[in-house]
Amino acid sequence: EDGGIPNPHFHVLCPIRPIEQDGKWGLKQRRVYELDEDGNRIRDADGKFVFNAVPTTDWGSPETLEYWRQTWAELCNAKFAEKGLDVRIDHRSYERQGVELLPTVHEGATVRAMEKKGIRTEKGEFNRWIRATNAVIRDIKKKITLLFDWIAEAKAELSKPQSPDLVSLLNAYYSQRNAGAYSQKGKVSNLKEMNETFNYLRANGIYTLEDLEHRVNEHNATTESLKKTLGEQTARMKAIKQLYDSSAAFRSLKPVYDGLQKIKFEKPRAKYKAEHEAELKQFYAARRKLTEEFSDGKVDMKKLSAEYDALEQAHETTYGEFKTVRDDLHRLWRVKSCVDTAARFNERTEEQMLQNRPQTRQKKEELSR
Repeated sequence: EDGGIPNPHFHVLCPIRPIEQDGKWGLKQRRVYELDEDGNRIRDADGKFVFNAVPTTDWGSPETLEYWRQTWAELCNAKFAEKGLDVRIDHRSYERQGVELLPTVHEGATVRAMEKKGIRTEKGEFNRWIRATNAVIRDIKKKITLLFDWIAEAKAELSKPQSPDLVSLLNAYYSQRNAGAYSQKGKVSNLKEMNETFNYLRANGIYTLEDLEHRVNEHNATTESLKKTLGEQTARMKAIKQLYDSSAAFRSLKPVYDGLQKIKFEKPRAKYKAEHEAELKQFYAARRKLTEEFSDGKVDMKKLSAEYDALEQAHETTYGEFKTVRDDLHRLWRVKSCVDTAARFNERTEEQMLQNRPQTRQKKEELSR
């Protein structure tokens, strides 16, 4: 499970080293030497030939991995369709799909194992925070969409001749509730709720459906702005967490790199590189990440930590603004429910009146006979 949500999946380990016809492993890459204008190999400052390492297969290229992931998704979806299952998978990220949700960070097997044991981790906390925010965003977007749909329908209905306006429908709703109340306490509660509703509408300048629609439009614009801000904050926080990992990897793998620098002769140097290939790749990747962040070469993790703390505080503020929008949308949704109830009551009343009219005429005709 992923945060309490079933998340069935598996991991595919794909080799990028080719297999020869005799079943043995081949070379992952080959050397392509740089040549001068006369076709001779070029040497560097140390007298070594300059070359480029070219992969012998495309198995590790992003394009190939993308193709494999897409093909796998298509195969799964074809099988779902064959079985009549109304589910589909998508190999793309939320951002590429156009889904307006914040992405979580990859936790990995170690973190997931710790979380299952009840040990709360930084990555786990970060993802719980993201999921809670996404839940609010989904609720807000759903309410906005439903309110827009309802407003369009209600405007069409209220534009008809002799149709009651928004305030009249709300008055009718609370009058009906009050008439159906069995106790004085219930009537007082209805009166209190009615006053709160009308005070809320008056305070926000909502007197018509156009006013209500304008309010929802404002919330929609605010939500988009907050979501953009939150996305930027989240992306930076994820980047800082990755820099934490890069810093830790750099420190732990620095001795391996230093060991390579001490070897001057080519053969033992090549042997050492082959034996520590994975560690050296991780070290170079970590160093590259840190260099991109700290161009002056001075790695200041305290500064990053302070920035992360500030972003956490900023997120709390942004999240609070999201909840304020959501709470106001819930108030508007309550208004919508009241109007719907009153409108349905009016429709039933009109239907009953229409049904009773023929009966009245018939009785008059019988009396005249």
